[in-house]
Amino acid sequence: MAVSNLVVDDTQTTDAAAVTSGSSFYLAMRILPAAQRDAMYQVYAFCRAVDDIADGDLPRAERAAALERWRADIDACYAGAPPASLAALTRHIHTFQLQRDDFHAMIDGMAMDAAEDICAPDEATLDLYCDRVASSAGRLSVRIFGMQEQPGRDLAHHLGRALQLTNILRDIDEDAGINRCYLPRELLASEGIAAASPTSIADDPAIPRVCAPLVERAKQHFAAADAIMDAASRNHVRAPRIMSGVYRCLLERTVDRGFDIPRTKVSKPRMRLLWIVARYAFF
Repeated sequence: MAVSNLVVDDTQTTDAAAVTSGSSFYLAMRILPAAQRDAMYQVYAFCRAVDDIADGDLPRAERAAALERWRADIDACYAGAPPASLAALTRHIHTFQLQRDDFHAMIDGMAMDAAEDICAPDEATLDLYCDRVASSAGRLSVRIFGMQEQPGRDLAHHLGRALQLTNILRDIDEDAGINRCYLPRELLASEGIAAASPTSIADDPAIPRVCAPLVERAKQHFAAADAIMDAASRNHVRAPRIMSGVYRCLLERTVDRGFDIPRTKVSKPRMRLLWIVARYAFF
């Protein structure tokens, strides 16, 4: 359990920042005012900690137990008796009125990965997974950003799914390497691809036709997120604008790479990412 990555008090913020610094989200978090920035570091460190458990090498029963300990620790934050390592997170929970259900949803999503190697989930399961592992973090984030309740939840819904679908499309081979495939069963079946194993799915020559509608779905979610942010206060959506810009760039590069075999790894264009940050941070 990576609890040690979470800070104890305001004098120890560097650990949470370090956990975040390798992430695309770090660029977006850096532009926030201090209180919001540290709250985002704490939330992200929580997400990383439970993700590390889900993707770790421990036996499945031990991963499940570790996630349940996290659930108990989150409950303790709301009960007023947090572990010392979660004192800062608890303070932000109260300051920004973060919802326990969203922390639990993230843990539930990681539990899906910990319980079994996901292979070709049906559409409903894939959407539930995206909601838990991505949109739940969005719902926590929009409260920190100061968005109004319903527009914030709508943004978390659409942007979370856009980001997660981008990850799925970009990481087909990496996921197959850990015996996972998140491409939906219905789309695979429509192209005559049997959901036999993640490796056989990733190697099927019909994969580009499976990915095409997912690309369009991700673009639709990005467009819906843009419409919500266009109607929101500019100061409330600077960070999600950066997140959206970064991931839209990754989606574009993934599409440019293509889905035919062999697929090369998609890299982040650093100069363009810095331009995205500058655009929304300063203009």
